[in-house]
Amino acid sequence: MGLHPISDADESNPFGSLSADEFYAKHSVTHSSAFITNPRGLKIFTQWWSPLPPARPIGIVAVVHGFTGESSWFLQLTSILFAKSGYITCAIDHQGHGFSDGLVAHIPDINPVVDDCISFFDDFRNRNRQETPDLPCFLYSESLGGAIALYISLRQRGVWDGLILNGAMCGISAKFKPPWPLEHLLFVVANLIPTWRVIPTRGSIPDVSFKEPWKRKLAIASPRRTVARPRAATAYELIRVCNELQGRFEEVEVPLLIVHGGGDVVCDQACVEELHRRASSGDKTIKIYPGMWHQMVGESEEDVDLVYGDILTWLKTRSERAAERKRESRVGGGA
Repeated sequence: MGLHPISDADESNPFGSLSADEFYAKHSVTHSSAFITNPRGLKIFTQWWSPLPPARPIGIVAVVHGFTGESSWFLQLTSILFAKSGYITCAIDHQGHGFSDGLVAHIPDINPVVDDCISFFDDFRNRNRQETPDLPCFLYSESLGGAIALYISLRQRGVWDGLILNGAMCGISAKFKPPWPLEHLLFVVANLIPTWRVIPTRGSIPDVSFKEPWKRKLAIASPRRTVARPRAATAYELIRVCNELQGRFEEVEVPLLIVHGGGDVVCDQACVEELHRRASSGDKTIKIYPGMWHQMVGESEEDVDLVYGDILTWLKTRSERAAERKRESRVGGGA
């Protein structure tokens, strides 16, 4: 069996032949979920996983999914990996995604989505730090979630002990963007017909994201996944977000791990390399995996375990450092 729980999945169900409860028990984690109502009146789905006692948690990981993604399919398996490795792990479905309210896969403004994440993550972090105040806290993100997590870290300086960007959307690959001149007409279309699914991309997201054919089938099997074209206002906002973040790379100060597939044709590798160069973080690491695609959980079992093994090693090292700093700070403050 592989390190990552994806090795237990099949082409139609992330839990394979097991029930959800059987799957959680097999991986020694507990699971809970709840809906919260955001200031816009939308019901937003949240869930969390914890290591089963007697294991003691060593940190908190907040998980941020990408465009057309959700917290209950592939990303739940990664969340279970973090939980079985000692991290209390939480995730949220963005508006219009997964079990959350909202027009399907429509994000005309990124800021309310960032607000929802911060509100839930703050509450979750505070609840779980009551017993163990030294628990270090990390953001883990994929694709568009990387852009959202960058905004979170920029708005909450000093709050997070580390940020992991997996296939982050700091720039949309020219191989995937709508062809010229449509990209430059997006502003007009987005204002006139914001929800029109007019925007062609060069290939469907599952087809160019998941290398293993059975994992591509599993991606499409999710009953909550959209395979339709992006809406005009959403496509315009995604490009705007990338351009804005590219102007703020120097402001990134959080300890940073960037992992990215060298064969990613969805999110631009050159942009995360530029982020790594320009970030002010004193602790920053980048790993480009040659030939791997946008969703590295969609690679072979051996390659998945390589990538997520690197992520866990980075997490555990930073957890130890952060916990030690917090202990020293508390002792020093009380002296």
